[in-house]
Amino acid sequence: MTQTRRQFLKTTALATAAFCLAGSSLALAQTVDQDELVKPGPLGDKILGDENAPVTIVEYASMTCGHCANFHKRTYPELKADYIDTGKVRFIFREFPLDPVAAGAFMLARCAPADKYFEIVDIMFEQQRTWAFTDNPYQSMLDFSKQIGFTKESFEECLGNQGLLDAIDAVKNRGASEFGVNSTPTFFINGEKHSGALSIEEMGKLIDANL
Repeated sequence: MTQTRRQFLKTTALATAAFCLAGSSLALAQTVDQDELVKPGPLGDKILGDENAPVTIVEYASMTCGHCANFHKRTYPELKADYIDTGKVRFIFREFPLDPVAAGAFMLARCAPADKYFEIVDIMFEQQRTWAFTDNPYQSMLDFSKQIGFTKESFEECLGNQGLLDAIDAVKNRGASEFGVNSTPTFFINGEKHSGALSIEEMGKLIDANL
């Protein structure tokens, strides 16, 4: 990690509330080209569920977004149990970091063993306040990283990987420019865009309409 990036992480203010939506937008939904939407980014997509599921959900999230954390703590477990694990939904999770700390968190998730990605994302959302919203997010993230198997050396090596950061930024930039993502969480359900932390009832209605 360069000193510049380290200082950037240390001094970044996490003023992301304006970009995280508390509610949901179920009306006047926009639709994007599903074939284009499901094309993976430079790192490949992180996917759960049956590839032949009748419904595909793409989520764009930021690791420092409180509403994303609420979705993953409250709605996601039921979504996974009732729809993903039962073969009704293929779920694609994509990085849309709203600040350098969120980008660093995604980098750590990508540097971990591939089969641990979703587990680490879940832990990060569950413990978000302990590492994201502190006076020294760099140190807090370093301390947190040790809980998920990193050493100080591997932590520094991961966050110093410019190619990885560029690839994560490319996913975000494509989401913004091609699919109109401008807040988190944003979901595409069979290509139809919905922004905000959907409840399981809201998401269930949207999914069921496509089954």
